[in-house]
Amino acid sequence: MRFPFVLLPLSQLSTTVIALGPHVQIPQVSSAVQHLMSEFSAWPAYAGPTSSVSSNPSSPSPIAGGSTYWLEDINHQGLSPFNEDDAYIVFRNVKDYGAVGDGVTDDTAAINMAMDSGGRCAPGNCQSSTLSPAVVYFPAGTYLISSGIKDYYYTQMIGNPNDPPTLKATANFAGFGLIDGDYYSTAYLAWTSTNVFYRQVRNLVFDMTSMPSESKATGIHWPTAQATSLQNVVFNMSDAPGTQHQGIFVESGSGGFMNDLVFYGGLNAAVFGNQQFSLRNLTFYNAVTAIDQIWDWSFTYRSISIYNCSVGFAMNALAATGSQDVGSVTFIDSSMTDTVVAFVTSHNSTSTPASAGSLIIENVQLTNVSVAIQGPGATTVLEGVTGSTTLAGWGQGHSYSPSGPVDFEGPITPLTRPAPLIVSDGRYYERSKPQYGTTPVSMFMSVRSGGAVGDGVTDDTAALQRTIIIAAFEGKVVFFDYGIYKVTTTLYFPQNSKIVGESYPVIMSSGSYFSNMNNPQPVVRVGLAGEVGVIEWSDMLVSTQGAQAGAVLIEWNLASPGTPSGMWDVHTRIGGFQGSGLQLAQCPTTATIMTPPAPINAPCVAAYMAMHVTHYASGLYLENVWLWTADHDQDDPQNTQITVYAGRGMYIESAIGTIWLVGTAVEHHTLYQYQFANTQNIYMGLIQTETAYYQPNPNATEPFPPVAAYSDPDFTTSCAGKTGNCANGWGLRILNAINLLIYGAGHYSFFDNYSTACSDAGAGETCQTRIVSIEGTSSDIYVYNLNTIGSVNMVTQDGSDLANQGDNTNVYPDTIAIFKSS
Repeated sequence: MRFPFVLLPLSQLSTTVIALGPHVQIPQVSSAVQHLMSEFSAWPAYAGPTSSVSSNPSSPSPIAGGSTYWLEDINHQGLSPFNEDDAYIVFRNVKDYGAVGDGVTDDTAAINMAMDSGGRCAPGNCQSSTLSPAVVYFPAGTYLISSGIKDYYYTQMIGNPNDPPTLKATANFAGFGLIDGDYYSTAYLAWTSTNVFYRQVRNLVFDMTSMPSESKATGIHWPTAQATSLQNVVFNMSDAPGTQHQGIFVESGSGGFMNDLVFYGGLNAAVFGNQQFSLRNLTFYNAVTAIDQIWDWSFTYRSISIYNCSVGFAMNALAATGSQDVGSVTFIDSSMTDTVVAFVTSHNSTSTPASAGSLIIENVQLTNVSVAIQGPGATTVLEGVTGSTTLAGWGQGHSYSPSGPVDFEGPITPLTRPAPLIVSDGRYYERSKPQYGTTPVSMFMSVRSGGAVGDGVTDDTAALQRTIIIAAFEGKVVFFDYGIYKVTTTLYFPQNSKIVGESYPVIMSSGSYFSNMNNPQPVVRVGLAGEVGVIEWSDMLVSTQGAQAGAVLIEWNLASPGTPSGMWDVHTRIGGFQGSGLQLAQCPTTATIMTPPAPINAPCVAAYMAMHVTHYASGLYLENVWLWTADHDQDDPQNTQITVYAGRGMYIESAIGTIWLVGTAVEHHTLYQYQFANTQNIYMGLIQTETAYYQPNPNATEPFPPVAAYSDPDFTTSCAGKTGNCANGWGLRILNAINLLIYGAGHYSFFDNYSTACSDAGAGETCQTRIVSIEGTSSDIYVYNLNTIGSVNMVTQDGSDLANQGDNTNVYPDTIAIFKSS
């Protein structure tokens, strides 16, 4: 999570980061969004066509039959244990609420009833809540809607993947998006977009073709934050001359992940503005502009296919002052065909800020493209091609090899990709979350049917373990009905396990077994040391309850030498929710209490480590995984900040490696967020971190002493003689590793003991002294678009500071487009 910003009128902006109760707004971001929203103001205000239009056809659309899906058929027993309504329903089939899906009946009210029923966390009425999770399910059919569906907090909107249902807008549709993920209740978004977590939309078709082509129509409005995703979605828009349709509109937030999206037509098929995002496998046909990047800090695009568009990718947005609004973009393993201009940028040798508009292109095929790169004033920076060519490597921005900065624009040498990380055509391996579309419901085992309760009180360890073992032996899929499942000893996932959750159910450790910092124990152990096989795990959370100083939330031992194992939309959440015993009442902030000499609040020492990929593990694919130590209480009406201590984030020490981290983030752990030691052959893109808000009170030497067996950093030694906040947790630490390839990174430090003065514009980025460290015998460490905030030094190698933030100023972060270790 990025600490939340609130969009304010420009008259209220200053150069200081402003705290508003629990919220914080960044003037640079607010100014950019306000300026850009003036350009797009007609879309949020769309109230239907201004002239009469023909009615929709009266003949019904055919409803597909026979394409059953297990999620529709399984017995739903999910419960929200801390919801005051004992009859609260988690799974909602829209047809149970009156939707027809025949393409004739207006289903708007019925779908909104399915979304709203049960007193859920609605935009404008609730900042966030973990108490009202829901799956809103759409069977196959065509659902006619005349106004937008407002998405609620903690919601998965899921269609039948075997026959994706269609949301079809009427000709007179009014609203900002067929689905509005955060509506404008006034001049402001109803939710703080950087705090909108835990939601998905998948397996849907958005049909806007009955709306007039001149309508300012939007498929989905999606300002969002971490632990959110769009998957397997199609956008059908008008491609008539003068079309004003757009598929996705994102103007703010701190994302996030999208994959497997298809766009037909549109003026701007996708409009993206967000702090950071990872996007994979997006396909565009016949748009005026396929992707309009209106602002960002860093976006990573993979496997993008663009056909017959006027512009493929535009990143030339400018602020009112004329400075660039786009920070950095990494664009790889993609293609553009029959497109007039592939890339449009506003970067040149005199553009400002100095490193804004950083762009890295690697392995992008161009076919019949008139202009490959277009610069300011429609100048041709790189000619296109008749026929086909591949941009093996091209970029612009600042480089360090490892000294710098060197300002560059032009061809670059692409990274040498380790063979274990790529497929036959040279692209990086990728794999979408399995949805088990062809698996019959008889091949699923419910954990509640197996005896688990999920009420956050009952010890479910034995019941869960029994179900998991039986399912793996019988080749079945374990279905975690929604609930909070307390475990008091380690839960073991054997090879051949397939585990899927309903709306992010929680495995929560509790008790003395996990409380000893000197004897850490895994909450979930995936495979045993030496075990070989494949595991698939999706849509779940792992958490802790109360003081759990020895809890390692996920320990991954499994080796997968053939088909990689995978973890999709699985997150750790340490504190900040009802039932955790780690909320505002137990873990208030300690900004006015100096620690030391005051002791640590021991009941809030909540975890030893979020995730440990051990020496034995290999062949692991992680996608959209967020390891979060809560900085605020999600079930407090004001989202008030809290202080929870968790020792370590993600630690990877796999000897063989062969690991892919796609759209991952790690935040607010004490010693480090990401650490790689004695490992190799790892792909990352995009990775994102935040330093714990309480540091340096206490700093990273408290409350977790360094342990040599875990290759922990020793700040007492490394910070000897250093000034400033040297002993703050690392965003990224690499020790004795080789062949680590990072395609986009954001390492942020916004606070000094809960004060944002250190990250104010012009304050010198003094929240901490260092944030990325490369040590020991590490070699072949490469980072494209390294972005840091709040750190004086951007990269340190073996104690020597290589890059100063002041040399690499960007739109709000500081950016190095290419970093290569010595």
